[in-house]
Amino acid sequence: MRPRPERTSAAKEFGSLQVLVNNAGMNWDGVSWKMSEEQWDRVLEVNLKGYFNFTRHTAPLLKDQKYGRIINITSINGLRGKFGQTNYSASKAGIIGYTKALAKELGAFGVTVNAVAPGLIETAMLKESDARDKIIDLAMGESALKRVGQPEDLAYLVSFLASDRAKHITGEVIKVDGGQYI
Repeated sequence: MRPRPERTSAAKEFGSLQVLVNNAGMNWDGVSWKMSEEQWDRVLEVNLKGYFNFTRHTAPLLKDQKYGRIINITSINGLRGKFGQTNYSASKAGIIGYTKALAKELGAFGVTVNAVAPGLIETAMLKESDARDKIIDLAMGESALKRVGQPEDLAYLVSFLASDRAKHITGEVIKVDGGQYI
């Protein structure tokens, strides 16, 4: 039997931890037949393994408290796939499976686990992209609302899922995409 992870710094400092929001994301695009193993591994390491590492240190505390919320940020591309992003799409799809399995493991302990799947959101990653205008044009062609999402569009949902108002919601993937993936 492996030893349990040590109490997190937050728990040591504040006595408890109630909400974990896993929100890592990077991309390193390329079609699969030209993608290097390094591109594949790095994206999965950040986008999927990072969630595992944070959660495995947090889950024992939430379980012992018999209360907690884990919210995993994924992507609509984890639901549908995206050309030139097999690594990114696979990592975000992995988060969806991870979310559902965690919800089953932690539900009996009063811990909910959900995922939020954004479409195109005005983030630093978008702002810094050399292909920003092309990305926006493509997304607007898919979007029912014809606007780029803002960080607060996600924050409202994350805040709700972190609250007691969402106490009977677990294992769900909720899209915040302006109708980009209908």
